[in-house]
Amino acid sequence: MLVLGRSQVEALIDMGALIDALAPAMADLSAGRASAPDRIAALVPEQEGFLAAMPGYVPSAGVLMTKLVSLFPRNAATPLPTHQAVIVVFDPSTGEPTALLDGTAITAARTGACSALSARLLAREDATVLAVLGTGVQARSHAHAMCLVRHIREVRIAGRNPAKATALAAELSSELDASVRAMAPAEALNGAHIVAATTHALEPVIRRPWLTGGVHITSVGYNPAGREIDDATIADALVCVESRQAALAPFPAGSNDLLAPIRDGVIKAEHIHAELGELVSGVKPGRTSSDQITLYKSVGVAVQDAVAAALVVTAAHKQSAGVDITLT
Repeated sequence: MLVLGRSQVEALIDMGALIDALAPAMADLSAGRASAPDRIAALVPEQEGFLAAMPGYVPSAGVLMTKLVSLFPRNAATPLPTHQAVIVVFDPSTGEPTALLDGTAITAARTGACSALSARLLAREDATVLAVLGTGVQARSHAHAMCLVRHIREVRIAGRNPAKATALAAELSSELDASVRAMAPAEALNGAHIVAATTHALEPVIRRPWLTGGVHITSVGYNPAGREIDDATIADALVCVESRQAALAPFPAGSNDLLAPIRDGVIKAEHIHAELGELVSGVKPGRTSSDQITLYKSVGVAVQDAVAAALVVTAAHKQSAGVDITLT
């Protein structure tokens, strides 16, 4: 069995290749060719955390795997990530475990990459201004990924902690071919062409009065007790998801950003316009006008992890990276 640590996984991930590979995988999911059951979780209520299991099979990529991922929001006040994970890859022909790898880096990369895929499909071609809400691992991942699918010239970083926003902006300034500044959320959203919400917010950080027509929004933040997006934005937007089933499933799989307005009668489930895979395959149309607000609400599905893991394992074999161990 091949074993890869976090630094090795980070070195092997090719974000551009991952964005490209996610397109057929999401099409497989929407067409029913891939298997990705709703995640289940063991709750740790005294820490407001949980441990979730996410198995997935993507036949077109030849990968079978499962991810075990913990979400401990209180880690935001510590050096530890809020999301930590491991992935086990199996031979889809025999069921033999073939690789064990850090899943924390893969979770960060595949989430940002799928948001970038949504921007490739839905954002205006002339989008140049990106607003990133959040200052953690996903904020960094999204800033890098979005710059691969649109000609981003200005990146605005906003977070609850202005010092963290300023620090991330300074770091990204040396990594991106763009002007990067820290600012308040409402200021960051005003005039932004793409918005990436990557928070653990209890109250919406994306509010309709702050948005400019034509913006594409990606929302990946998750807090079981909170939301990132207000009702008015949900109601006005062309809403897309990875999977209707996953987005509308009960905790711990679904999205409060969609379930709450459905429960309150603001929208119906049919308000969800499309899955990303339906956009990729042309089953559903994407943006229909330059001033339309589009929204990709992500809950994370296992096919994304499967594709990312397959790319990393393939690269590891080519570069003779990692350590081989024997379990039996």
